[in-house]
Amino acid sequence: MSRPTPVASGPYAPPTPARELTAVSADGARLHVEVHGAENAPPVVLAHGWTCSTAFWAAQIRDLAADHRVIAYDQRGHGRSPASEACGTDALADDLEAVLAATLAPGEKAVLVGHSMGGMTLMAASARPRFREHAAAALLCSTGSSRLVAESRVVPMPAGRLRTGVTRQILGSRAPLGPVTPLARRILKYATMGPGSSSGMVEACARIVHACPRTVRHAWSQVLDRLDLDHGVRELTVPTAVVAGTADRMTPVTHARALVASLPNCVGLTELTGLGHMTPVEAPELITSRIRELVSTHVQMKEGA
Repeated sequence: MSRPTPVASGPYAPPTPARELTAVSADGARLHVEVHGAENAPPVVLAHGWTCSTAFWAAQIRDLAADHRVIAYDQRGHGRSPASEACGTDALADDLEAVLAATLAPGEKAVLVGHSMGGMTLMAASARPRFREHAAAALLCSTGSSRLVAESRVVPMPAGRLRTGVTRQILGSRAPLGPVTPLARRILKYATMGPGSSSGMVEACARIVHACPRTVRHAWSQVLDRLDLDHGVRELTVPTAVVAGTADRMTPVTHARALVASLPNCVGLTELTGLGHMTPVEAPELITSRIRELVSTHVQMKEGA
């Protein structure tokens, strides 16, 4: 069965990168990396979430690449990065370190942005030497550090063992998602997006999510089910902003508030009323604005830029 491709036009169509490269992780996993914008511009590194790809950041890349160097990569098994037997938070951290090593000069500072599992990637890597060498500031979008399945509200049932068990079965399903049909769009919008999301937003997200291989989706769902990165939050000492949608069923806003309470250097929480889990797609201008603010405050321009 052929997998869906990203939308071909409009604000969510993936821009053409200035260059592409392959970063090799600690265990040999090969990661597809894209660089957009001028090489001497201030860098931003984007880490996408579970079942997504670099295409998820299309709106941010299109805007930021005008005056930033935007580095985006496909998590292992996602997008154009081949699948690997190793799945876990250590692998996420290894992969981010590999991307930083392949794209940034020694000591060069960047703003690191993570959505959902991408935010968890930042937490997993927060104590790593290369992360601390290169991270000037961070933005966590629609993410959490633990109790993801127990806190999820995708299943409309009271909290408790039954809801947790049903949620675990749904998120960990091995069933293929199939083509992007009207029913598939409605299901994805209910589970991951706010009620006011436009049809264009839903279509863009559905095409990205449905392109993720089911074996990869299942393998990483098991990692998220067991996730415990509370210690990583406490190690995330760089200035960190947090964004969450109040209608997020995947990682409800209680996760964002818990992050804010634990982060050593939180520089703000933005709660987006009525928005769901896909905040970079649902609120592209706001997410881009937050990234720009962090860059202008915490990243020094290269000489001659």
